[in-house]
Amino acid sequence: MSVSDMLCDRALLVAVCEELVPFMNGSAMGRLTFLLGELASNPSGERLDATDREWVEDGLRAAASRRDWWQAELTRLNALGIDAIASLDPRYPTNLTLVHDGPPMLFVRGTLCDEDRRAVAVVGTREPSSEGLNLAQAIAKGLVAQGYTVVSGLAKGIDAAVHAATLNAGGRTIAVFGTPIETIYPVANRPLANRIAGTGACVSQFLPGVRTGRWSFPARNLTGSGLSLATVVVEASETSGARHQAEAALKHGKRVFLVESLVTSQAWAQEMAGNSINATVIADADVIVERLEADLSVDDSFVFA
Repeated sequence: MSVSDMLCDRALLVAVCEELVPFMNGSAMGRLTFLLGELASNPSGERLDATDREWVEDGLRAAASRRDWWQAELTRLNALGIDAIASLDPRYPTNLTLVHDGPPMLFVRGTLCDEDRRAVAVVGTREPSSEGLNLAQAIAKGLVAQGYTVVSGLAKGIDAAVHAATLNAGGRTIAVFGTPIETIYPVANRPLANRIAGTGACVSQFLPGVRTGRWSFPARNLTGSGLSLATVVVEASETSGARHQAEAALKHGKRVFLVESLVTSQAWAQEMAGNSINATVIADADVIVERLEADLSVDDSFVFA
């Protein structure tokens, strides 16, 4: 099988992912995503660095024997309403194509759409205060009112509250899993995941059947940032995944919004707010929308040659 075969055969491409980046994590993942983009414009691979070309070709040879197994697996998943969307697919999220560490494959239950280019992640602790929950819900509703898709991680606490508030306000929400797409974690959020898939999307970068663990949630946070124009952190400790996502967003060149109470109570948030031009302290959703709309607007008085 050739590289050009891989580009148009999802089952073969998933098998290559399994061979080269089985845990869909780390620098190898971003490397494969980048090389797939390069191969899309030059399927022969002749313009690739020799080391990169050899890496892909070795992976392709090793993956060929798994192609038929993955074809059957993708058929099974499809019957469950789960699709595999490669980074080469026009349905792959636009925002995710613009970061260096996006996954080469997403498993999706539900529907991704063009509206999701206007996506904002709202994340926070699994053990929130009542004030934090109320603020997270209010921020989600404020974003929905302005036509934004709301992204979060389906964890208990802030994430679950954000998803539910978005759905209750009639908005679109995307849940980014830290587990394979068939594994709902926590189990108590299964009904919520079903609601999300009905009008938005549940997504996972992890191959079905792969055993994930604590390491997979930081990887999930990178994808959550990549899917979004900005990340809002409501309540989060120094060691939280929400802090990790905020740091990822800054590395992606995106905006981070930190609520006032977080900045007054957490040293890491104070430092981030004071040291980064892209970190903004907020009290509600209005500032988020104002800043993002300014970023998205085009000044017609400029002429670009």
